[in-house]
Amino acid sequence: MYREFYGLSELPFQLTPDPRFYFESESHRRALSYLLYGLDKAEGFVVVTGEVGSGKTVLLDELLSRLEATRYAVSRIETTQLDADDLLRLIALGFHIETQGRDKASILSHLHDVLRDLQGTGVRPLIVVDEVQNLSLAGLEELRMLSNFRGEGRPVLQALLLGQPQFRERLLAPDLEQLRQRIVASCALRGLEENETRGYIEHRLSTAGWIGDPAFATEVFPMLFRATGGVPRRINMLLERLLLLGFLDERHDIEQAMVQQVVREMREEGLLLTMHVAGGERTLG
Repeated sequence: MYREFYGLSELPFQLTPDPRFYFESESHRRALSYLLYGLDKAEGFVVVTGEVGSGKTVLLDELLSRLEATRYAVSRIETTQLDADDLLRLIALGFHIETQGRDKASILSHLHDVLRDLQGTGVRPLIVVDEVQNLSLAGLEELRMLSNFRGEGRPVLQALLLGQPQFRERLLAPDLEQLRQRIVASCALRGLEENETRGYIEHRLSTAGWIGDPAFATEVFPMLFRATGGVPRRINMLLERLLLLGFLDERHDIEQAMVQQVVREMREEGLLLTMHVAGGERTLG
């Protein structure tokens, strides 16, 4: 629909994370630096938290793309509504270990052997857990126990944990003190700043083949920031609707009234929620 109307090669504001659209805001640059610093430690846990839609998954994909594939073996866990045993099995499968018909002791023993063998060939084993806030206490304890694995007198495994802000609160629990003490780097991913919002939007459009159609009024960008709080996924949702409106109205310019209409409709549908803060309104969704 609007893709053809505006001569775009693809849809620029899809909600599914796509590393090709990675935009390095100041917050993302800082978070990436923390991640690389943490990985350089080659032990313990690296923690990144951020609101829903803040770009954690795209950041992770960018990080992994920068790592030498021959130097890392990655077990990536994206489903975290698991008990501790199922988590262990998924981690083992990520390292190409067959778990069918094996008990936990056998899986742990085989996993330890595989990790030491990888270490011996100069390959760094890495566990990546997305949506870590959903893991049970037992699951987090399982990760901590795996971090005890050693080979040649040093740790053979490191874990990267990505989750929503409430995970930081969970980490304060007394039961997680030992895990907390093994965090070697931690950072919180923020939304875009107001002066980055325009760059983000134009970057995604340009990646999708945009050459100026539609044109955006300068006044539109501060409105988009205020309506989304600078959260990338909210920006994507709003821009998708905005470009659809432009197509339906056969508009090649995006103006303030169009933004106001789309924001109003999305608020009515519960996709953008407004709260009052000191100094004015802030929209959440």
